[in-house]
Amino acid sequence: MRKFTVREEFLALKPYVPGYSIDEIQQKYGLAQVIKMASNENALGVSPLVREAVIRHAASVFRYPQDGSPRLVAALAALHAVPPERVVTGNGSNEIIDLMLRMLVVPGRNSIVCCAPCFSIYTIQGQIAGAEIRRVPLSEDFSFNFDGMLASVDDDTRLVFVTTPDNPSGYCPPRAAVRAFADRLAAKAPDCLLVVDEAYMDFADNEQEASLLAARDLPDNAAFLRTFSKSWGMAGLRLGYCVLPPELASLFCRARMPFSVNLLAEEAGLAALSDSAFREVILQTTREGRDSLARGLVCMGCAVWPSAANFLLFKPQVPAGACFEFLLKKGIIIRPLDSYGLPEHLRVSIGNPQENAAFLAAMRAAVSGTSRS
Repeated sequence: MRKFTVREEFLALKPYVPGYSIDEIQQKYGLAQVIKMASNENALGVSPLVREAVIRHAASVFRYPQDGSPRLVAALAALHAVPPERVVTGNGSNEIIDLMLRMLVVPGRNSIVCCAPCFSIYTIQGQIAGAEIRRVPLSEDFSFNFDGMLASVDDDTRLVFVTTPDNPSGYCPPRAAVRAFADRLAAKAPDCLLVVDEAYMDFADNEQEASLLAARDLPDNAAFLRTFSKSWGMAGLRLGYCVLPPELASLFCRARMPFSVNLLAEEAGLAALSDSAFREVILQTTREGRDSLARGLVCMGCAVWPSAANFLLFKPQVPAGACFEFLLKKGIIIRPLDSYGLPEHLRVSIGNPQENAAFLAAMRAAVSGTSRS
């Protein structure tokens, strides 16, 4: 068999670990119905206006979209009251993360800084880009060690990633703390970009108070990531965007693959932005469900961490692995956190009221059943 020479960075990769799909669990356990509460998807689905837009434009998919998604960029710029020259779109925010790393990192020379644990795409794509990965452990309460992150930065550090609210904990630092960190980072490393990943920010009780982007307070060394995969309910269409410093946005648009945002994704994004009423229902339902699940889990003796996102991190009184498997057999998928280095913890996405009730009922049975075994 032919042997190819492959870069060492690829040989050492540990791939992204997705959650189980509904089809997998149906086939494995012979179940007719499965509830998925593992991937932080929108429990109420997608706006009717989005469905209509996808159907209406389906016949046009033989055409290329307009490159750069200018109509969507204009709508997003208006949403956040920023110049369109600062907004870029991508095939999910993952594409934007990947391209920012490849734009700014010189392989073998530069480093990036992120937390441990954190969203694994930062480290996977950072490794592919040839960056040195510097990981700073979270505090015991899952808050950020901003002092430790700053201490890990030097003249060769090109990106620092902060996810707020964070995954998998849901922790959301005060807006002022993120701004102060951006200022300290700019003073220490003027050539370093702070990437603030706000994928879950709109689920916060008060987005304006929690988000620099929502408050329109944009440090000139910071980029702000958002996604249509969560509150907008479009995870399957792969659409994300970023508000960048203008000079980086211009370079990004030159380097991005042509037509990376497909025609249906752009039309769906525009339709989603026009349906503010549906989105408000999503946000309210998610916040109420989050409170309900937290109370229910606490009543079972679970340790539950405060969350500003559409999921909860919790630690059951029984072994997490056994609890996870028990739920799978009952047709409920949540997220084990071994890949985050948290084998004693679990993460559950907020579902609709019926899914939340089914999860809590199964959890009560899991706590009772696994504690007796």
